[in-house]
Amino acid sequence: MVAGLLAAGLPASAFAQSEAPPEAVQDGARSSVGAEIRASVGGRLRDFYAPRGYWPLWVDERDIGKQADILLDLIRTSRIDGLNPKNYDLRELENLVEEARSSGGDPRLLARADLALSKSFAALVRDMRRPTKRVKMRYLDPEVQPRDDDPAEILRAAAVASSFTDYVRQIGWMSPFYKELRTAWVNFRVRWADLPDVAVSGDVKLRPGMKGQGATMLRRRLGLLEGSSYDKALVAKVRSFQADHGLKADGVAGPQTIEALNRPFAWYDRMLALNLDRARLLPGPWVRHVVVDAASARLWYYSGGRQDGTMKVVAGAKESQTPMMAGMIRYATLNPYWNVPTDLVERRLSRRILDGASLSELNYEALSDWSASARRLNESEIDWQAVADGRRQLRVRQLPGGSNAMGKVKFMFPNDLGIYLHDTPSRDLLAKPARHFSNGCVRLEDAQRLGRWFFGKPLAAESSEPEQHVPLPQPVPVYLTYLTAVPSGQGVQFLPDVYERDGM
Repeated sequence: MVAGLLAAGLPASAFAQSEAPPEAVQDGARSSVGAEIRASVGGRLRDFYAPRGYWPLWVDERDIGKQADILLDLIRTSRIDGLNPKNYDLRELENLVEEARSSGGDPRLLARADLALSKSFAALVRDMRRPTKRVKMRYLDPEVQPRDDDPAEILRAAAVASSFTDYVRQIGWMSPFYKELRTAWVNFRVRWADLPDVAVSGDVKLRPGMKGQGATMLRRRLGLLEGSSYDKALVAKVRSFQADHGLKADGVAGPQTIEALNRPFAWYDRMLALNLDRARLLPGPWVRHVVVDAASARLWYYSGGRQDGTMKVVAGAKESQTPMMAGMIRYATLNPYWNVPTDLVERRLSRRILDGASLSELNYEALSDWSASARRLNESEIDWQAVADGRRQLRVRQLPGGSNAMGKVKFMFPNDLGIYLHDTPSRDLLAKPARHFSNGCVRLEDAQRLGRWFFGKPLAAESSEPEQHVPLPQPVPVYLTYLTAVPSGQGVQFLPDVYERDGM
């Protein structure tokens, strides 16, 4: 059950609260509404209501609370989530809520509405969190494997939130990426779905004050009155479009704005649906976890219901992509070696050796094999021409030090792809707006700050000894994702599809 609470986005400590109802809950068990719930509740809902003395969840004093209206709105707009409102008994719920509210506090009708709302809420939360078939995430550990939560666990997590109303309003069981992108999509549809499908020429930059055919087409595309002037009304509409599409809101229709205007709304709908499905796989903020988005090359970390921090990262290049995967960060390695990928040994390092450099002066060493007991090789034992020609694969690692590609620390979530988070001495790459340069691993802007968050104290090696493994006090989930549509202010920013995954 504790695992279910964690998946629902609340700390395990909340479970104890739900199993030990306060005095008010015990009094509620004797209330008339509670008595009606006791008499009629069954199945898995009883597992939720019984430990809380059959105290109603949706009734505030003698009426259905506003959290029910928020739930009904969520169900009405659930097509955004790829769901069907009919699956959650929308019409029946609307009728039950209206009947209960107009009954003058009839305990029987309030109890019926409370149970129906709980049933539909649990089903909606379960389905909203359920992965879709078109997005694939590789799960490395059972702790991060998606599962269908029991209705009682879903309701229990909601009931112990500090404000149940806010929990429903803020979709507190979902990732912040999901709820913000969902809200942005709803607003996006309202504002831009019904515009005329008119192509705007991109031959010239359209500026305020201009007149002519370009301004005429731009006005038509944005649904303004006919005319040929790039006037104040058109400037305001262009700025609004730019802001909602994550573009610089300067009112000038340059190439990026024209490109965005000429995309059909169906393209935006598909992109938002795809990225909402990707965000669906991320946990809620109450789960202590790390998110790495390879598309934007950024990292976020969460705990206690909030974002604790964010930083830039360097993600994999197009030819060596950072995969979508989730696992448990279990330990840090201080003073790490860097095991050089064999293709780099063949294409780069071997050439330098053949040109007269030595492994020792480059701060590398070669090993006999990839086992834990591998022997260090003398340079005279190595046929570097065979390595350069691809006739021999050679294990080479870079020794710890200031120039080591891993920096001072790497954070490990064991996987067979050799992907992890690590420090980096290559600070120049972090200053670039597009940061896709690595061999698949994630280079961190501030590894020490992330280490303090993991360990609750500064992370420092006890000596100069290589490869000092330090277990985390508690393993932390990490999710490597790929979000090419992200919330931005009041709108959505559409990022370049560097890995060409959006057409899949």
